[in-house]
Parts: sequence; C-alpha cells; structure tokens
Amino acid sequence: MKMDIEKVARLARLELSDEEMEAFSRQLGKILEYMEQLNWVDTSEVEPTSHTLSVFNVFREDEIRDSFPQEEVLGIAPEEEEGHFRVPRIID
Repeated sequence: MKMDIEKVARLARLELSDEEMEAFSRQLGKILEYMEQLNWVDTSEVEPTSHTLSVFNVFREDEIRDSFPQEEVLGIAPEEEEGHFRVPRIID
C-alpha cells in the first residue's frame, strides 16, 4: 500500500512526509475496504448502464442558414485588414 502512495505522490510531484504517507495509507486502506463491501451487493437484477440517468442529445439540429455579412461583422472589429480580423501578434 505504501508503495502505491509513493508512486501516486511521485506522479503528482508531491513531497509527502512520513506522517502524511502513513495517513494516506490508512485512508486508502479504508476506501479499499469499503469498495470490497460492494462486491457482496446483489446486482443480478440490475441492468448495466453507462449513466445513472437517461442521457439524450441536448444539442439542436444543424441547419444551413445565411451568416452575417462580412462588412457588418468586420465593422464592429477593433481592427481589420484585407477582410480579416487584425489581432496583436503573440508568437514570433
């Protein structure tokens, strides 16, 4: 268990004291004991699902429609150049 805690701490780039390692080891042990209890729950009558709630597509259907005129959109831009938005350079 302690090796697992050390590995996770190393991956997360955390420096843990011996006291913290011991505390996390105890906490992880308790979590794993609790998870083990779930193996005894009878789920034979439960239908497997990927979500606890019904999931449906909340996005609207795509539809082709006219866009705003280029002149109108560029007219509200702070700066425009050759039909495009002009923005400050951030990469040399």
